[in-house]
Amino acid sequence: MKVATWNVNSVRTRLDQVIDWLDQNPVDVLCLQETKVVDADFPRSLLENLGYHLYISGQKSYNGVALISRQPLQDVTMGFNAILPDIQPEWDDQKRVITGIIDGVRIVNLYVPNGSSVGSEKYEYKLGWLTVLRKYLQVLLLSNPAICMCGDFNIALEDIDIHDKVKIDDHIMASEPERQALREILSLGFADAFRKFNSEGGNYSWWDYRTAAFKRNLGWRIDHHYLTPVLYNQAQSCTIDIEPRKLTQPSDHTPVIVEF
Repeated sequence: MKVATWNVNSVRTRLDQVIDWLDQNPVDVLCLQETKVVDADFPRSLLENLGYHLYISGQKSYNGVALISRQPLQDVTMGFNAILPDIQPEWDDQKRVITGIIDGVRIVNLYVPNGSSVGSEKYEYKLGWLTVLRKYLQVLLLSNPAICMCGDFNIALEDIDIHDKVKIDDHIMASEPERQALREILSLGFADAFRKFNSEGGNYSWWDYRTAAFKRNLGWRIDHHYLTPVLYNQAQSCTIDIEPRKLTQPSDHTPVIVEF
């Protein structure tokens, strides 16, 4: 099974790129983030005509997640509330969570809040959101030990995941409270699929549009696949495909693919 994650930074803007990529990379499930479109306006037909099954949770201009699958998915839910009915509505106001099961494997597709700047209101929201995510995963693990949690985490967990021109101390996406919140989530039994196969620096999944960051490889690795032990042990590869970032008007992120 191959699962890919890709923050497309507007699915309508990047639709041709998504279709071309799927044609060249026939993954079983493609997890999209930042689709930036309400469900009624999602460009379903072109993908469905190619034989894909679509599951979407979107909003206008911001956020939004989707699962594009070669097979129908089971037990598809959107948001935290379907699993955690007692949480405050604010944690689902932004469309950032979608999950479904394929061949017994639960795919959890996430778009973690950016947080804006350390100490800001959005930063505190991000830390609270990650706390809710941990509770959500605890419940999911009770019914399925085979989970692939992937998406744009907006966190570089290690210094090696960031280019060396960044002053990391208290930098958003690299601050210690963010990293610790992610470590606490991973302590439930998740491991980084990419690091199973690659321990080197210089491997990134996001490059700022400014300052010729991609050309200079001034990137961050913030798009991840985290696997529970049963899948981690079966993982055969995890790669970052930088080719879409070379295209005209690309997303600032590029796909990350895991195979198990």
